[in-house]
Amino acid sequence: MNFSPKNKTTNIFLVIGAFIVVSLILWNTNSFFKKFKEEERLKMEIWATAQSEFLQSSEEVDLGNLHLKVFQNNTSTPMILINKDSSIRVNNIPAEMASDSVYIAKKLRQFQDENTPISIDQQGEHLATLYYGNSEVLNKLKFYPIALLLIIFLFGAVIFFLFRTNKAAEQNKLWAGMAKETAHQIGTPLSSLLGWNELLKTENINPDITKEIEKDIDRLKTITERFSKIGSLPKLNEADIVAETKDAFDYLKRRSSKLIHFSFKSNIESAPVLLNSSLYNWTIENLVKNGIDAMKGKGTIAIEIVPQGKFVTILIADTGHGIPKSNFNTIFAPGVTSKKRGWGLGLSLVKRIIEEYHNGKIKVLSSGKEGTIMQISLKVHQ
Repeated sequence: MNFSPKNKTTNIFLVIGAFIVVSLILWNTNSFFKKFKEEERLKMEIWATAQSEFLQSSEEVDLGNLHLKVFQNNTSTPMILINKDSSIRVNNIPAEMASDSVYIAKKLRQFQDENTPISIDQQGEHLATLYYGNSEVLNKLKFYPIALLLIIFLFGAVIFFLFRTNKAAEQNKLWAGMAKETAHQIGTPLSSLLGWNELLKTENINPDITKEIEKDIDRLKTITERFSKIGSLPKLNEADIVAETKDAFDYLKRRSSKLIHFSFKSNIESAPVLLNSSLYNWTIENLVKNGIDAMKGKGTIAIEIVPQGKFVTILIADTGHGIPKSNFNTIFAPGVTSKKRGWGLGLSLVKRIIEEYHNGKIKVLSSGKEGTIMQISLKVHQ
C-alpha cells in the first residue's frame, strides 16, 4: 500500500467532496419538503376561503358549483372542519371513523402538531376551524432523507468492505512474500551448517555434541519448511493427532525452563486427522510459547485431548494473567500483540493454519486471573 502524502490529500478531498454532495442532496430535499408543505398550506387556505363563501352564499347555484369544484379538488389532504355549532365535517378520512369521537380527538391533536389550524371567519364572525394533516405524498417525502442516508450508509459499507478485503489480500501477499524470502535466506546458511557438522563428525569430538547440532539443524529445516508453505495450500496427510501433539509438546518441554511445569493428557489413544504436521507443530509451538510469555516464565502448561463426536478437541491451558473478554476475537487479527517486541503475527498465523488450511476452529475457550484455555477443534478423518 502506498501511503504517500499525495494519496492522503486525495483521500481527504474525496471525503470532503462526498460530504458536500450528501449535504446538498439533504438540503435540496429539505427545501422541496418545505415548498411542498407551503403549497399544501395555500391549498388549504383556498379551501377555507371557499368554505367561508359557501357558508355565506350557499343559495347562489353558480357560486356553489365553484365551491363544489374546490372541495372536490382536494383528494389527498386529510382534514377535519369544526363549525361554530360544534358540528364536524371530515374529508379524506374513512367514513366509518367520522363518528368515532376518540379517533377524531386523536386526529385533531395530530393535525395540530403537523400544521397550524386555519380559522374561517366572515366579516369578523368566526364560522369554523379547519384542521388538516400532511398528505400521503408529504408523509412519504418526510422519510426520504432517512432512506437516502441509509442508502449512502450501505453504499459506504460496501466500499469499505471491498477496500478492507483488497487491503487484507495485499497484506497476505506481503506476508507470504516475506515468509518465502525468509525461508530462502535461511536455506543458504543451513546448507553450510550441514557441511560443517559432517566435518565435525570426522574430528575427535563428543558424538553427543554433533547429535544436538543435528537436532537444531533439523529444527531449522522444519522452520524453513513452515515459512516456505505460507501463502500456498499445504498438502494434508492422515496423521495421529495424539502422537503429533505429544511430539510437539515434548520438544518444547525439553527446551523450556525448569520453572515451567508441563502436563499432557489424552482421553483417547489415537485419532486420525488430515494434517500438515509441520504447520500443526508450529501452531502448538506458538500457543505454548504465548502461554509461557503470559506466565512470565513460571507456571503450568497443560494440554488435554478430548473426543467430541466427529471432532477431536485440543485444549492448551496456561496459568498466566489472562486475556480480557473484549479481546477474545481481536487477538487473532494481524498486528495485535501485548508484547513490547514482535509483529503480532503468531496467533494470526495459527488461526489461518487451523481454519483455512485444516478446516478446523480455534478460539479462546476461557480466560481469567487463573489462566487461559485455548481450544482447537479438528474433524476426525474416517
